[in-house]
Amino acid sequence: MTDVEKGETIDMERALLDPGSAFGSPEALLADEVLSREQKIELLRRWEYDASENCVAVEEGMPDGESDLLRRILLALEQLTDVSVEDVGPTKQHGLSRSSVRPK
Repeated sequence: MTDVEKGETIDMERALLDPGSAFGSPEALLADEVLSREQKIELLRRWEYDASENCVAVEEGMPDGESDLLRRILLALEQLTDVSVEDVGPTKQHGLSRSSVRPK
């Protein structure tokens, strides 16, 4: 059970290290009414990085995690920013550069 599901105040230090442990889903993070837009963007960016790394691990033969998580994170970021899928890097990680995530 995540902090959001328990109705507890979010520990931002922990959330920054592992957004999934605090929110459970990108949609729950996006729906949070306490976080600022900038905090949501930062948390989603960090979560996007982790999900991208997980995709690389799956490509390299490690056990699969949640297959659509990265897509859901990018959709949440799209609601808050002018993120462009075309800005996704050409590396295996397909990560978003900081400059590609601009607040609307």
